[in-house]
Amino acid sequence: MNAVIKFKRHSSPTITPQALTWDRHHLWVSSRDLGMLYKIDIGRWQIVEEIDPPGIVWAAVSLGDGEMRFTIGKGLNDDRYIYRYAPDEGFAKLFACPDFTGSYLSYDGANLYLSQWYEKRILKYDEKGNVICKIDIGAEICGHTFVDGMIYVLRGKEKPNEDWRIARLDPQEETPEVKDIAVVPFACRSLTFDGELFWSNYRAKDAIISFALPN
Repeated sequence: MNAVIKFKRHSSPTITPQALTWDRHHLWVSSRDLGMLYKIDIGRWQIVEEIDPPGIVWAAVSLGDGEMRFTIGKGLNDDRYIYRYAPDEGFAKLFACPDFTGSYLSYDGANLYLSQWYEKRILKYDEKGNVICKIDIGAEICGHTFVDGMIYVLRGKEKPNEDWRIARLDPQEETPEVKDIAVVPFACRSLTFDGELFWSNYRAKDAIISFALPN
């Protein structure tokens, strides 16, 4: 299997980049260790806004209208909750993740999707925070995003050696077939798409990677 192409490594403007999302104009990234959230102008590659969230931001997704959703860890046990964020209103807790576990997020224009790393699945939510669908991914999940109605997901295993692929599936299928497309040759965390390129964090190296898929 071929590796991803147009691979470009960018030095992260913060340490341990974790959550990542594209809001149509800017890239948003969180720092796992600093607990902060940053808005990045990718043309100048500079932080243009800094936000102090109510916990560790493990995942982020833009709804495209200025609003975002975050998976935020709270307390000594790092209990996970989904938060709403709007620029003029700040943060509001929406609901707890199942068993207080969950990580990466994506959005199809109507519904929120949350992955659970060790359960190897993606959960689809309705607007009230109820799980209405469960999608088996068959491997650990370290990021996913929607492109043209399809879910692109980073799947593989963390241990003993980081080993990841980017795969694609159609969430409209009754039993979605998850098909690997390309090797991702780094320890990726989070996935977003800016209309042209995919982006993911290489957290262990304080880097953010942009890439495309092989033809």
